[in-house]
Amino acid sequence: MKYVLVSGGVISGVGKGIIASSTGLLLKTQGLKVSSIKVDPYLNVDAGTMNPREHGEVFVLSDGGEVDLDLGNYERYLNITLTRDNNITTGKIYQHVIEQERKGTYLGKTVQVVPHITDAIQDWIERVARIPVDDTNEEPDVCIIELGGTVGDIESMPFIEAMTQLRRRAGKNNFLQIHVSYVPVINGEQKTKPTQQAIKAVRSAGLVPDLIACRCEIALDQGALEKIAHFCQVDNDQVIMVRDMPSIYQVPMLLEQQGLITSLKKILALDTLTISDTLTRKGKQTWAQWQALTGTQTRNFHDTVEIALVGKYTELHDSYMSVIKALEHSTMRCNRLLKIRWIDSEHLEAKTQISDPSRFHSAWHALCGANGVLVPGGFGTRGTEGMVLAAKYARENKVPYLGICLGMQIAVIEYARHICGITDASSEEFNAQAANKLIMFMPEVDKETMGATMRLGLRPTLFQEGSEWSRLRALYHGKTEILERHRHRYEVNPSFIEQLEQGGLSFVGKDDAGVRMEVVEIKDHPWFVGVQFHPEYLSRVLDPSRPFLGFVAASAGLLSTITQQYQDGGAESLTAGVNGIALNGSGLF
Repeated sequence: MKYVLVSGGVISGVGKGIIASSTGLLLKTQGLKVSSIKVDPYLNVDAGTMNPREHGEVFVLSDGGEVDLDLGNYERYLNITLTRDNNITTGKIYQHVIEQERKGTYLGKTVQVVPHITDAIQDWIERVARIPVDDTNEEPDVCIIELGGTVGDIESMPFIEAMTQLRRRAGKNNFLQIHVSYVPVINGEQKTKPTQQAIKAVRSAGLVPDLIACRCEIALDQGALEKIAHFCQVDNDQVIMVRDMPSIYQVPMLLEQQGLITSLKKILALDTLTISDTLTRKGKQTWAQWQALTGTQTRNFHDTVEIALVGKYTELHDSYMSVIKALEHSTMRCNRLLKIRWIDSEHLEAKTQISDPSRFHSAWHALCGANGVLVPGGFGTRGTEGMVLAAKYARENKVPYLGICLGMQIAVIEYARHICGITDASSEEFNAQAANKLIMFMPEVDKETMGATMRLGLRPTLFQEGSEWSRLRALYHGKTEILERHRHRYEVNPSFIEQLEQGGLSFVGKDDAGVRMEVVEIKDHPWFVGVQFHPEYLSRVLDPSRPFLGFVAASAGLLSTITQQYQDGGAESLTAGVNGIALNGSGLF
């Protein structure tokens, strides 16, 4: 097993996740099987209970694991399926070690950070790195490890010590470290001193970076590059410039142009590995598809699709990371330039009209000028009346609408209030004493414990008999059953289904028991779809999520064209990019 460690210095948020994902993608283009692990040095056991306004979105895996958003980048770039064990936290490690201590595993020894915590980290990594993550069902060749935070943080110290020991344990040519640093520009001059200090700090901690990735707004000039190489005591070709790109999907191409593949092959002795000819061909095909699709970002698109994202956490865009990526995948597929109109749902409400009229009118102006309205998931009561108003506007004005999880429940409440005459329709989440709870707490869910108690992970949705007209179903090539990832505590109250359907709201998709409502759609509308699952978690660069693709295509006036091409392409169109199938020549790319 070979390991690539991606660490960071100077400041956090410099793009370690994208660099780690891009490195993994380049390795896959060479026919290698790649896995990935994210290390988060916080004490939470997982990311499930974290506030998205503070930490960003919670990404949900097929096994129900609630993990850091960077694992979403790994799955999207590498086209792999990870497990909850691919996200290591301090909380998980300490919980594991304490459980072992209570069982007497350590035979009465004094349990310490070194060696017990550091050994547990290494054992965890070695075990998880060997778990198959793709359709080959074979052990990966390389595992990418991203160390969260910055080197020097006190909470990262046990992990840094563990990585130092792992390099020795892995052996020569089996461990490579990429240290990501930031090169600021002050008064027009690129400053290298922060990078010099960062490398000094990481070396003093026991790690020896093989490559230095310099994040910068503009291209690193030759003088700055040579200065970094000189003072950090590395060769020039060990310094990689990672400048801001028009699209993050172009970062792999930027790294390839600077010879990263050559460096990886040399340091990790990749030529000694036995690589399948089939995987090599597949890697080359995937790389050709990636370049063909993401290269469109350099074009000057004249056609823009503007999406109003009406949410509760809009001040931190990372709260909707996977939603943004799914929109990007779909707009690239439609040859359109994406523009998101960020709207705080509270600003659409009447109370804002009284307290802050300018925000109220600005929010409504943004909503009314958009080509489509998207209401994503969320929790709590705040801003939900604004979401209801957004759904009402989209329904009445025939503007394409996509509701995800809470957004679907909002659509049901809005329809019940204004079409079915249930004027006090509400959710148990918003008002536990409401007379007409159209949305109810799922009976099997634990109301007392917050962590990992929701309906989580990959679950089936069955399209119902008589739903052949469904615009969404057509994009799944007429499949009767689909698998999507879930994350929710509340569901549509089954006792109201008959009344809602008589009023014209169609529940075209249900769970395998036929009890839970999974997909709602309005027939007499260009695109009005709500899904209880989170389709953004399975969207890929080369294989966009169907609900998002249909929504974006409808917003761009291309739904019939896109639907026809998916139906003509059949299963091959649906798996293009997943199984290495060449582009279908449809003209979409």
